[in-house]
Amino acid sequence: MSATVIIGAGHAGIQLADSLRTRGHDRPITVLSAESELPYQRPPLSKDYLAEGDPQPLPLRGAEFYHDHEIDLRRGAAVTGIDPRTRTIGCADGTRMHYDELVLAAGSRNRRLTLPSAQGPGVHYLRTAADAALLHDDLDRATAAVVIGAGFIGLEFAAAAARRGIDVTVVEYGPRPLARALTYATTDQLTVTHRAAGIDFQFDVQVSAIEHAHGRVSAVVVHDGRRFPADLVVIGIGADPQTDLAASANLRIDNGIHVDEFLRTSDEHIWAIGDCVSFPCTHAGTRVRRESVQNAVDQARALAATLTGTPTGYQDLPWFWSHQGSCKIQIAGVGGPADRTVVPTDPSTGKFSTFRFRDDVLVAVESVNQPAVHLAARKVLSARRRPSLTDLTRAGFDLKSLSPARSAAISAG
Repeated sequence: MSATVIIGAGHAGIQLADSLRTRGHDRPITVLSAESELPYQRPPLSKDYLAEGDPQPLPLRGAEFYHDHEIDLRRGAAVTGIDPRTRTIGCADGTRMHYDELVLAAGSRNRRLTLPSAQGPGVHYLRTAADAALLHDDLDRATAAVVIGAGFIGLEFAAAAARRGIDVTVVEYGPRPLARALTYATTDQLTVTHRAAGIDFQFDVQVSAIEHAHGRVSAVVVHDGRRFPADLVVIGIGADPQTDLAASANLRIDNGIHVDEFLRTSDEHIWAIGDCVSFPCTHAGTRVRRESVQNAVDQARALAATLTGTPTGYQDLPWFWSHQGSCKIQIAGVGGPADRTVVPTDPSTGKFSTFRFRDDVLVAVESVNQPAVHLAARKVLSARRRPSLTDLTRAGFDLKSLSPARSAAISAG
């Protein structure tokens, strides 16, 4: 009987198994996870999981789900190689497994700080439940933390640590936080908000060393010689796609595993979804790689349709969220560095949205503490015909109250 094997038990892999069964797929499904935990939600690891107490990872599905849906979930099953010629995979325990259709949903891995001192007690990366558990334990006795990198994970952790009364310093190589992801208006207000919560930012600095004393981290040293005391260091300088297995199978690699619009790799029986893939994005007009739950889940649903007989190209609108202390950031669409940006509301109110235009057409909306605007933006940006700067100016920059005629025109496309 034809077998589907999924490598990876994150949001993408588990959603695919679920969607296959929902769509009536009645053949064997095996999900291989290198981790020992029941598959869990990753976003809370940098936020709610770091609160005081004894939290547990939130499962993606209950344990009974896999039994009830006849999904063979194998935990602690690290895959070591793929042989496309025989359609087999090898596992670390020496077993080999046949597949008819193979799906790579291996996600991404933390980019490592290339300093010999960037390891040891008190130095952390954050991606897995095991990482979060170690970090949670260290937080209970920490008094001063340094975060290296002002990305989403770093800022989410910084906000969680500051709420617990820990002195937090964020050191960032660039001139502002999240410079590649967000507009100036959003990042400027984020910086003001985080500073008001007690977080110190140091921009345009490069880490030269991490010092240790008495068997534990003690300080972070930057290029100009300044030292920032720390009994806890979190490194968040980005992530790289997990492509080792794809490379072992001689699949095409291009900023991730190269897939077509149907999420098929360069091998007709191997597919890939989630953080590990680069794919043609209609909303960006180019090939991209995205690290988000939305992307993972929606790609899984599209692939499930294809594998059950309804070829479905992946064209979903990208959207993303990040909770950082009092700031709920939500992004809809795909912006670019050359976009024209308009901010109709004073950011200092703490509730505002930034509208991004390209060739006078709305392409993305960043919202801070305006969830209703975000939801409206997702609806408008998903339409084939999008409003122009003139349209939104005439509507008072309130997507929720576009004129009925204009809303109908956008919906009708």
